[in-house]
Amino acid sequence: QVQLVESWGGLVQAGDSLRLVCAASGRTFSNYAMGWFRQAPGKEREFEAAISWNGGITCYADSVRGRFTISRDNAKCTVYLQMNSLKPEAADGYYCAAGTQPSAKTWGYIYWGQGTKVTVSS
Repeated sequence: QVQLVESWGGLVQAGDSLRLVCAASGRTFSNYAMGWFRQAPGKEREFEAAISWNGGITCYADSVRGRFTISRDNAKCTVYLQMNSLKPEAADGYYCAAGTQPSAKTWGYIYWGQGTKVTVSS
C-alpha cells in the first residue's frame, strides 16, 4: 500500500501561481511513477501531468504544458505540481496518484490521494 496526501491547494486569483504537494508513505516511493489529475464535481478525472520514478520522463496535458511543472523528491517521498498563470477554469479538486509508469489514463494508477481543492477567482 501507498498512502498519498495532497496539500497546499487554496484560493488564488487568475494569473497567480500555486504549488501543490503530494506526500507519500508506505511502500518505496521511488518504485512508482506519479501523476496529477483534476476533477470537477460530477465529471471524470482529467490528466494534468505525470513523472517517471526517477524524474527522467515527464508528460503534460496540452492545456497545461508550459505553465505547469511536475517534479519529485524521492528522498522526501514527495511529488509537486507547480502551477503558474492559473486560469479560472483550473478551479477543481486536484489528485495525485501512484502507478507503475507515467500515464495520462486514470486506470494506469494504483493508488490515489483524497485530493486538495484549488479555487481560482477571476
